[in-house]
Amino acid sequence: MTQYILAIDQGTTSSRAILFDEKGARIGQSQQEFPQIFPNDGWVEHNPEDIWSSTIAVCRSVLEDTGIDAKSVASIGITNQRETTILWDTETGEAIYNAIVWQDRRTSEFCQSLHDQGYSGMVQEKTGLLIDPYFSATKIRWVLDNVAGAKEKAQAGRLAFGTVDTFLLWRLTNGQSFKTDATNAARTMAFNIHTQEWDQQLIDVLGIGEVQWPEVMDCSDDFGVIDAQWLGAEIPVNGIAGDQQAALVGQACFTPGMIKSTYGTGCFMILNTGNKAITSQHKLLTTVGYRINGEVTYALEGSIFVAGAAIQWLRDGLKLFTDAKETQRLAQQAKNDASVYLVPAFTGLGAPYWDPDARGAMIGLTRDTSVEDIVSAGLRSVCYQSKDLVGAMQQDGAVFHSLRVDGGMVVNNLVVQFLSDILDIRVERPEITETTALGVAFLAGLKCGIYQSLDEVADFWKANKTFEPEIDSATSERLYQGWQNAVERVRTRN
Repeated sequence: MTQYILAIDQGTTSSRAILFDEKGARIGQSQQEFPQIFPNDGWVEHNPEDIWSSTIAVCRSVLEDTGIDAKSVASIGITNQRETTILWDTETGEAIYNAIVWQDRRTSEFCQSLHDQGYSGMVQEKTGLLIDPYFSATKIRWVLDNVAGAKEKAQAGRLAFGTVDTFLLWRLTNGQSFKTDATNAARTMAFNIHTQEWDQQLIDVLGIGEVQWPEVMDCSDDFGVIDAQWLGAEIPVNGIAGDQQAALVGQACFTPGMIKSTYGTGCFMILNTGNKAITSQHKLLTTVGYRINGEVTYALEGSIFVAGAAIQWLRDGLKLFTDAKETQRLAQQAKNDASVYLVPAFTGLGAPYWDPDARGAMIGLTRDTSVEDIVSAGLRSVCYQSKDLVGAMQQDGAVFHSLRVDGGMVVNNLVVQFLSDILDIRVERPEITETTALGVAFLAGLKCGIYQSLDEVADFWKANKTFEPEIDSATSERLYQGWQNAVERVRTRN
């Protein structure tokens, strides 16, 4: 009898459920967008109930649409938008404030005060991270300082912290399981990636010691069993990983030196560094790639806050088109695509700049600049930012000759070809581009016995198309220099 794995992919703009069979083939998928909340400049929130209700809705929908009975689902994997922070009352199960999204910059001043007090070295040494509003810990502090009753609940032992995976797991198990995995923990700025434990010294410095912290597990582990009321059967949760690390697994980047880049709302490039945690000298993050059977595989990561979100802004904000599928056709018609640059620093600049106060700009506009030119600039901005990351990794000593890509944007051949051109390396797109969900399905399958090893998982990876550079290096360098000039105009920190 066929065994199925249900992957919950809870993202920044939508929740998805994808059903895979034991061969990694996608049997069905359901997706539901939910509202984004922008209370102030640089603030981004989600209603936790929207996250929860959309997750349950897509899980039920994919089972109904495929006709698969929940009893045939051997295991569930959860992958999630990382760093997004939820605090909830353990007695009522209700969140005390909206989820503060990873893109949110409200803690910039607090982060600067930590820099000024000299904590940067300690934070990087212990966590592999840079002090930045991006990560969960300063978001927790903000809630404690600004939400009425938060400190009192924390002092009473009633306030739980979790990233989205933990919140969903808590709800799915009716409060029976309060756990996370090592990849999500590694993104909080409160987890020591070397000892693999919550770091009490950091927690004390941040003033967030009274909240309840989840137990940290392997990525492939026994996380709990979901209550039958949600999907019609009790199903074990055997895999959890932050979305970018799940994609690293889905892309089968299991050998040190292999690298993948995911193009969703943001863009995240991760290089497998094996059992060595390499400290970046060029503002990249050292993080946990995955932890299986207690063994940690480390990674070097570059994070871009706005990738697909730039295209979403062109669609919904400027209303230049109605469907992202139109962007390839529009960009192909661009006449001045080399002279117009869009710097999508809508919520600051990520790696390798880490400038939370930078804001977006469009450079090089003339009277004859067209919609097509602007759309092309939006697509190219993602590739230029990728080159920023590759350059930083190479300066840190990385040597690689190809890049595996995934995410919603890479169905656009124009984007992937320009990426190959500007990076001057081979770019490989897999047959299954939704590798985030696939990766966490593999993790769940490893624990429940469907798969026996990472080598077996690696055999499922197949290239759909390979892109080689088509422009000369001089042209590539000229285009990239224009991008660097544009970025310098929006930077507030050096």
